[in-house]
Amino acid sequence: MEAGDINPWLFQVEPYQGESLSHFLGRFRRANDLTPTGLGKAAGLGGAIARWEKFRFNPPPSPQQLEDLAKVVGVDADRLAQMLPPAGVVMKIEPIRLCAACYAQSPCHKMEWQFKVTQGCKSHKLTLLSECPNCGARFKIPALWVDGWCQRCFMTFTEMVKWQKVIQPNATPP
Repeated sequence: MEAGDINPWLFQVEPYQGESLSHFLGRFRRANDLTPTGLGKAAGLGGAIARWEKFRFNPPPSPQQLEDLAKVVGVDADRLAQMLPPAGVVMKIEPIRLCAACYAQSPCHKMEWQFKVTQGCKSHKLTLLSECPNCGARFKIPALWVDGWCQRCFMTFTEMVKWQKVIQPNATPP
């Protein structure tokens, strides 16, 4: 099956600002009832989709792979490239991290939360969560975030903001 054969039947999904590729691919797959394998076949990418959903970008997607994916998902390849970590930025694959305050404003996983250098949310000056504050379950990969809640206890991500701590600015010496 080629991308052109199924494209007219696919529902389009608009990416959110700053959204990670993992989260976007999961939303697109659910909207179109596709598995990672099904999307990989449609785009001619094989198992790459499953790897990318887990933030495994070694090797990084090639421009041709992004073009092939763009044809299926209906999003420009340059826009897809923006959902990837910038060149030279090291990723923290685990644990998956979340700023509940950001999620309340835009319900998506932000790529910057997984950068190794990211210590907290720059927008809200809050620590990032890596597990549910209610039950302690680690967050699943963003491609599996369906309803914006903990998959064990069902606490919503937006409720979790009250457990995020304020990041104290570095104290300046006297």
